[in-house]
Amino acid sequence: MHLFIEPMDVWLFRDGRPFDAGSDHRAQSLFPPYPSVMQGVVRSHHLVVVNVDLRDKDAIRKAVGTATDLKGFRMRGPFVACCEGSTIVRYYPAPADAARQGQQLKALVPSGKPEDVECNSPTPLLLWPEGEPEKGEGPGDWLTERALLEYLDGQPTNAVVAEELFVRESRLGIARDEAKHTAKEGRLYEVEFVRPKKDFGPDVRVGLTVEVEGLDGLDQWPKCGWMRMGGEGRAGYFEQIAPQSWHQPPSPLPRRFKVYFATPTCFQAGWRPTTWEAFFEGQVSLQAAAVPRYQSLGGFDLADNRHKAALRYVPAGSVYFFECTGEAKLRATLVQQAITDYGAEIGFGQILIGRW
Repeated sequence: MHLFIEPMDVWLFRDGRPFDAGSDHRAQSLFPPYPSVMQGVVRSHHLVVVNVDLRDKDAIRKAVGTATDLKGFRMRGPFVACCEGSTIVRYYPAPADAARQGQQLKALVPSGKPEDVECNSPTPLLLWPEGEPEKGEGPGDWLTERALLEYLDGQPTNAVVAEELFVRESRLGIARDEAKHTAKEGRLYEVEFVRPKKDFGPDVRVGLTVEVEGLDGLDQWPKCGWMRMGGEGRAGYFEQIAPQSWHQPPSPLPRRFKVYFATPTCFQAGWRPTTWEAFFEGQVSLQAAAVPRYQSLGGFDLADNRHKAALRYVPAGSVYFFECTGEAKLRATLVQQAITDYGAEIGFGQILIGRW
């Protein structure tokens, strides 16, 4: 089942920082939300669709599984998308190895370390821009799927700035003392919401797209409807759409290939796994990497009524450069062909592969 979802008003998808009363005064919003957030939205609404008593824990477990046993549930996404009639265009974060060239994005090519530079990089090659960096506004934050595939094939391409797809709105509030019906002293706070643009183009809607499979009763979902999403249970209007294909990786892999992460990924050793052999068949070696600042993801455990331990994730848009010795390919056993130590079933570690 493939869904396109758009907000009735605005959405709130908080980042990984706690927002208990008095701990902070501002809640930032992420867009798109983490896959872990979206799988919770989908599985929760599935309970409503198949009419499960939400007080019956055994019935809930039978319908959608648990946090550790997903009962075959699989999800890809969510991705920012535009819907124009029956056409869905997915958007992806600009690759971290991109450099501005005029009004276009051009991929940097790993090279050896200059003689006058000392560093402690764990990779043999580094990413160095040619000449002086251009000043002025950046070339953009998001690429269409077609533009991203051209970019991964080595072609310069155009990007879209985030403000053309969605805007961020900050709203102020103050905690209330319900017993006294007054405002609490020193409890002013600010919450950031996300509003997908309504004027992106004629008859074009901006929202999220997600692919779901593996749950019994998915055929009972209506063709369209409303669901609660994110903080404050804001409404999202969903509609089932035609299946969207996912670009398959080449097999065998090019001698020099790079892996672009379309969704965040989590590795046990920080920004990389303890070994790449878990993901590739054949001999591959990491040559360079473009990795922005990590993202922290925790959440709240409703069953135990406590905060979950936060993990550090490599953000979407990160790029890793590899070189093969002989023939290599992705392991056929990878869940959804994802490269991650955690959460492949629910959409973490989704990749696209190019060459350099």
